[in-house]
Parts: sequence; C-alpha cells; structure tokens
Amino acid sequence: MLKDLFTKNPTKKKKYATIPPEAAKYDVPEGIMTKCPSCKKIMYTKELNKNLKVCLHCSYHFPMNSRERIDSFLDEGSFEELNENMLSQNPLNFPGYLEKLEKDRQKSKLNEAVVTGIGTINGNKIVLAIMDSSFRMGSMGSVVGEKITLAIEKADELSVPFIIFTASGGARMQEGALSLMQMAKTSVALKKFSEHGGLYISIMTYPTTGGVSASFASLGDYNFAEPGALIGFAGRRVIEQSIGEKLPEDFQTSEFLLKHGQLDAIISRLDLVDKITTVLEIHQPGGELTW
Repeated sequence: MLKDLFTKNPTKKKKYATIPPEAAKYDVPEGIMTKCPSCKKIMYTKELNKNLKVCLHCSYHFPMNSRERIDSFLDEGSFEELNENMLSQNPLNFPGYLEKLEKDRQKSKLNEAVVTGIGTINGNKIVLAIMDSSFRMGSMGSVVGEKITLAIEKADELSVPFIIFTASGGARMQEGALSLMQMAKTSVALKKFSEHGGLYISIMTYPTTGGVSASFASLGDYNFAEPGALIGFAGRRVIEQSIGEKLPEDFQTSEFLLKHGQLDAIISRLDLVDKITTVLEIHQPGGELTW
C-alpha cells in the first residue's frame, strides 16, 4: 500500500484538476491588478496609474507611452501636436515593411514612433518630442528623424527650449543607411539650435539604445534619465565578445552612467515636472538655481 502512494495512476483524476464553472465568476478581471517585475509585489492597476506608473513598493518605473507622458508632464490641454500625419514609406522595398508599419499603427494608434508638439510646463512654453516604444520598438527611421529635426527647428523659430523623451531600440534596419543618416541630421539641427542660444534637455528612458543613444539622446545641455533605464549602444554580449571581458552587472543602466559622468542626474518620474520647471526657470532672465 505504501508503494501505491508513490505510483502514478494516469486513469485516476485528481479532484482539484478542474475548476467548477460557477467558480469562474470570482476570477479577478484582467488588468485590475499589476505585478511589479522588480519586487514581485502586486498592486491595483488604478493605484499604479495614479502614481504615474511608478511601483508603490520599490519605485520601479513601468514603461509609459507617449500619450501617458503628455498627460503627466505637460499642463492640461496645452499640447498642440506637430506633423502628426507624416508616414513612413518603403524606400528600399524591404519585404513586409509596409505591412508591419500598418500593424503598428493599428496597435499603437500612432502614425510613427515619435510624437512631437508644443506645450507648456507650469506655464513655461516648450517644444516636446516623445519617442514611443509601442511603435516598432521606438526605432529611428527617416520620418522619426525628420519629425525630431522639424521639432528642433520649431523650438529655434519660437526661441523656446526643446525637450525630448527617448525610448528606442536604435536605427530602423528596414531603412538601412537612410535611418543612420538621421543621426547626423538631428545632430546638425541641435548644433544650429545651440549656436542660437537654444536650451536642449534630453530625458532618457528604458530603453535608449543604438543610434539614438549615439546621437541626439546624448547631446543635451542637460542629460537626465529615469531610474533603472537601459542606456547604451551595442548589446552586452556583443561588447563582451569584442573586448574579451566580463562587464559589471549594472552596466548600461542610468545609475552606472551617472557614476561615470555620462548623465547630469537621475530623476524620478514623480519629481520630474518640478525639476524640469526649475531648470527652465533658471534659464529665464534673472533666474537662479534652487535645485
């Protein structure tokens, strides 16, 4: 009999193998609760959203899309979108590219991987660009580079600061060298903007990689980042294979970059509006630093 306790009987069903149909109505509806990937704690999604998608227990910063950032960062009703209807083409006739773009448009409700516009932060007028990883992983193609360049030029025309939130997997492979050219185009636009006295603030979020990190994301007068953001050019494995060394565990995090002088500050999303307002105000005539 003792042996039978440890012998599997495939014909015998366990009583708890199925859930009675009447019990299904007690299941928690999808989306009501969210589990933090960092601390593994579970919280109400509504409470998480009220906290700007920052974990209530460990302050892990969940990804935000462009619309959520606009709502949380700018004065209510102040955003005026620019160049909303620009669409990518398929200059290299890359197989399936147009179909993937259309699928992302439907999924993200965006026309491209960056949203640009004019708005205010506590009354301070700015031009804003927000990269959105829900569209082609925020990759930079010709339209993304053009929209960012036009936004920089608009900030120059209006003589107001330019702020960008970066979130990108890098250059878009389906556009080849054309996507890489956007690195130079955006950088030249920023150089002209700087020569005219323009203020440029770069805010790097998870992830900021590839050609984006190697160009406009790192050229700010102020380079800020969210806590725990992945920031870098090539992937860890590629770099380790190239240099033949093991990299630190926190390599390519915003904390690592701050420690090594590549960032000016790491700012929690909960403090971002106040901190950016301070920066904007000290660059006004008669402004002074009270950080």
